[in-house]
Amino acid sequence: MSDFDVNELWSVVDALADAARVETLRHFRKADLQTESKRADFDPVTVADKGAEAAMRTVLAAERPDDAILGEEFAAKEGTTGLTWVLDPIDGTRSYISGTPTWGVLIACSDANGPVLGAIDQPYIGERFYGGPGRAEVIGPMGRRALKVRGTTDLAQATLFTTFPEVGTVDEARAFRRVADRVRLTRYGCDCYAYALLAAGQIDLVIEAGLQAYDVQAPIAVIQAAGGIVTDWSGRPVHKGGQVIAAATPELHRAALALMADSL
Repeated sequence: MSDFDVNELWSVVDALADAARVETLRHFRKADLQTESKRADFDPVTVADKGAEAAMRTVLAAERPDDAILGEEFAAKEGTTGLTWVLDPIDGTRSYISGTPTWGVLIACSDANGPVLGAIDQPYIGERFYGGPGRAEVIGPMGRRALKVRGTTDLAQATLFTTFPEVGTVDEARAFRRVADRVRLTRYGCDCYAYALLAAGQIDLVIEAGLQAYDVQAPIAVIQAAGGIVTDWSGRPVHKGGQVIAAATPELHRAALALMADSL
């Protein structure tokens, strides 16, 4: 990051998140919300998803025109600086159209090695989680607070989250269930908010499959800054997406990986 002004990048993160808040809240819980599906099995996208990403791209065109952009709703844009802004305008569109407040906006700034900083923004709740060089904090209704994962090392004392009960394929679901059967508490839903809760020291594990780069890069930045670990199910880098495990401690990470390996 020595070639870039980190403070400038954080300023852009806030500008992006502010722009997305306006667009997402404009349509949230409105009866006339326009929704369509990307696939036959109902993968929803709304006017708010597209409007929020368009608003963020407008900010980047003004503030960082030479950076690349990878977003969920529009075509990738090439850049010349070595930095890529990875954007998910609404992570949790199913939650969004259902009126639940746990959807979020994901923003990461990445280089060739993965995310260097990122934010998980919760527009309706008003919380913004930051993670990057020298920064791990949340700003919201309870003020400014440091982010730090908790120190749970025993699976039997851990709280595990995933978004969908079916997790992924039959084999992936079986692998997840081996971990779920060993933890104290398993909960479902929350989308990106589960990763924010892990960084805030509220839960211990998040295990998911089938993620895209824009689903995971901001959570990686936030959780790693808070002292946690995010990899694929083989312990390798996962910033390009796929099977994701986020853990508060190395002990939980190792234990969960060992259990899942027996089912894959």
